Amino acid sequence: MAGRINDDDVKAVRDAVPIDAVVSEYLQLRNAGGGNLKGLCPFHDEKSPSFQVSPSKGLFHCFGCQEGGDTIAFVMKIDHLSFSETVERLAAKAGITLRYEEGGYNPSHQRGERIRLVEAHKAAAQFYVEQLDSPEAEIGRKFLAERGFDQAAAAHFGVGYSPAGWDHLTRYLRGKGFSDRELITSGLSQDGRRGPIDRFRGRLMWPISDTSGEVVGFGARKLRDDDNGPKYLNTPETAIYKKSQVLYGIDLAKKDIAKASRAVVVEGYTDVMACHLAGITTAIATCGTAFGGDHIKILRRLLMDNGSARVIFTFDGDAAGQKAALRAFEDDQKFAAETYIAIAPDNMDPCDLRLVKGDEAVRDLVEPRTPLFEFALRQIVGRYDLETPAGRGAALDEAAPVVARIKNSSSQHEVAVQLAGMLGILDTQFVVKRVAQLARWARDRGDRGPAPAPTRGGPQHQQARPPAGPSGPALHLRSPAHRTERELLKLALQRPTLVSPAFDAYGVDEFTAPPYAAVRQCIAEAGGAERGLADTREYLVGVLGVAPDDTVRKLVTELAVEVFHGKSIDEAYAGEHLVKVRLRAVDRRINDVQGSLSRLGSNVAPDHLAAAQNEVWVLQQYAQSLRNNGADAL
Repeated sequence: MAGRINDDDVKAVRDAVPIDAVVSEYLQLRNAGGGNLKGLCPFHDEKSPSFQVSPSKGLFHCFGCQEGGDTIAFVMKIDHLSFSETVERLAAKAGITLRYEEGGYNPSHQRGERIRLVEAHKAAAQFYVEQLDSPEAEIGRKFLAERGFDQAAAAHFGVGYSPAGWDHLTRYLRGKGFSDRELITSGLSQDGRRGPIDRFRGRLMWPISDTSGEVVGFGARKLRDDDNGPKYLNTPETAIYKKSQVLYGIDLAKKDIAKASRAVVVEGYTDVMACHLAGITTAIATCGTAFGGDHIKILRRLLMDNGSARVIFTFDGDAAGQKAALRAFEDDQKFAAETYIAIAPDNMDPCDLRLVKGDEAVRDLVEPRTPLFEFALRQIVGRYDLETPAGRGAALDEAAPVVARIKNSSSQHEVAVQLAGMLGILDTQFVVKRVAQLARWARDRGDRGPAPAPTRGGPQHQQARPPAGPSGPALHLRSPAHRTERELLKLALQRPTLVSPAFDAYGVDEFTAPPYAAVRQCIAEAGGAERGLADTREYLVGVLGVAPDDTVRKLVTELAVEVFHGKSIDEAYAGEHLVKVRLRAVDRRINDVQGSLSRLGSNVAPDHLAAAQNEVWVLQQYAQSLRNNGADAL
């Protein structure tokens, strides 16, 4: 077996790879003040950034889900690697040769499975690229040329060719030291009657990379009529490739998506190529599956869900494209970004559009866009005869619950007014009130979606449920923690200038009293305390508007008018409460980890023990910094 990695080498790796550079491969980071950076946590779903990175300390911590640690801990968690696998991967990135306490240099066949699978895909990608220059690949080069892609374009996107024989790649990778088991596990080979054979044969190959730029799979396009397989064949689900969690082109587009706060979602590999070559370098595509929740999480971390973020879908205008657009709209509310749909003239996809009308036409495609909600509503309304009262009523019954799902109250009102215009209903307020009523019912039902459309006689009272208040222990204002949390929420509601932007990095879980956690959640959903810097009154309206029930709304109102306990309400007072709340959260996490280790005793795995001890050390250092430096350590 391979020995333990030398401690000095582990330290060298930790020091050599900046944590902000590593984290930035997975999410967008922005200035959080005090030399820290913030972003949307990649380990849990959130709408307001509670994930912070300290480049000077080499640490990260999420105050929403309590994940934290150094660069090694981050990569271990996000890529599901062991401690040694992570150090090896980061060492390769930094050009550091590792030493092992027992047995010297670690031979490749002893390396972690994920690293081996990634290395196999990297070698395969290079093999396919080289094969594109072969005489046999003339059919592939012709395919690309007919679609407007020259040799430079193919090289930029790493497009290659898989030979038509049975085991060209398999034999090549065996020569590189990969075992048959690794080739099968990777999805690059499959079982044949006489052993492993190539999965992809005689096809044009697109490498599919993850956010960090590592090749994790391939998309293969059929070229010959005698190929009985599907038009596109993708890598099967493997330890490193989950089609619902990858986006083609994300490695090339991520920086521009973050910079421009815009993402363009197209349908295929050649569409991504066409968009990028035409100057739309924020284009990405799904890989043989519908655009879904996991894809949204990837984009949200890059877009940061700020108010100017845009996601533009370029589905075809045919029935299948319309169905895909409506499916995307089902997840629309998971974005804080505004979502649009752009359909090319004559229903051409971006690749065909570029070929027929040039790069400028592709760039123009995403400009005259239609809001996705408007497209979805027009598809619904278009199924009814709006010339009759019955048709308008039926269309309203189906469309109103869709509008009621819009969480932002001002946007919901505006769309309801537009719906009235689409339906030709002159009494706009009737439609607005109908939508608002459905939205209230949805909140009272626990946000499980709008209640079923009511009959003409009114709501189904026998199905109504009383609004549920926050669960958990009651407030106990003799508790120092509850008093501090209450005062901090009052600052966030009444004096947001004193606690912004630091407050918006605090997670809901940092408030131990459930009612206070509910108020914190409302502030986050309303856009965070930073929203109150411009107009405190409008900000409070927004917080009240997203409250799930009357209990929380009353608490928000109470906190918004209650006097402070301090004599001088200034930055020092705000900093004191910010530090106290965060310090308690850090101490709780330290106790949780140490308690978990204590319960496990000698049964804890070495890698888990090392990671836990590392996390405790990191948190202890952070807690000490908070105690020594106060608000300057936030």
